[in-house]
Amino acid sequence: SVAKGRIPLLVGGTMMYFRALTEGIADLPAADSRIREQIDADAKRLGWPAMHAELLKVDPTLAARLSPNDSQRIQRALEVFHISGKPLSEWQREAVMEPDGIEYIKIALQIEPRAVLHQRIEQRLDSMLRNGFEDEMLALRARAGLDRNSSSMRSVGYRQFWAYLDGEYSRQEATDRALFATRQLAKRQLTWLRSENEVFLVDPLEADAIGTISANLARKLG
Repeated sequence: SVAKGRIPLLVGGTMMYFRALTEGIADLPAADSRIREQIDADAKRLGWPAMHAELLKVDPTLAARLSPNDSQRIQRALEVFHISGKPLSEWQREAVMEPDGIEYIKIALQIEPRAVLHQRIEQRLDSMLRNGFEDEMLALRARAGLDRNSSSMRSVGYRQFWAYLDGEYSRQEATDRALFATRQLAKRQLTWLRSENEVFLVDPLEADAIGTISANLARKLG
């Protein structure tokens, strides 16, 4: 697209992938099944929040961006540290690509103040529940090859309601836990945004958010 003079748009919420595109991916050590099994055994005995606390000691930069229940990323970060003796965040800092000559225009949506963001998160969860989220969960549980340890089922909301359907806690507690986890995710995303350079922030609830974005693009693109 770029070679043909077209402007590609990358849209989404996973900022790590965007950073990988613009800055490169670290050449990390290969997985070590023995170390990974030991981490999993420790997590089973102590719980993932305790493993997150362990990560906080050896890689506080990365730990600050992760949920205490983000088992997949905590596991990999501890594995990399135990293999190499170097924090994963340090590996990631070193993965800077040579300039590719492409200008990236970064635009991010950020609701202010924080209380309004929390209100919108709660409204979104209420809407999901009214529109069949629990039925969706029941259908997913019946699908072959999916269980609570599948990567997709560890996502915010899905993880809490899978546990509810397993009888671990009530529907209200699942709702409260999902709401809390979503707020924590939003907090980590805002922390990540603050670490990005040259990001144009727009409140999507402002009266003319689209006009604000269009004006910024017009200035950037000439």
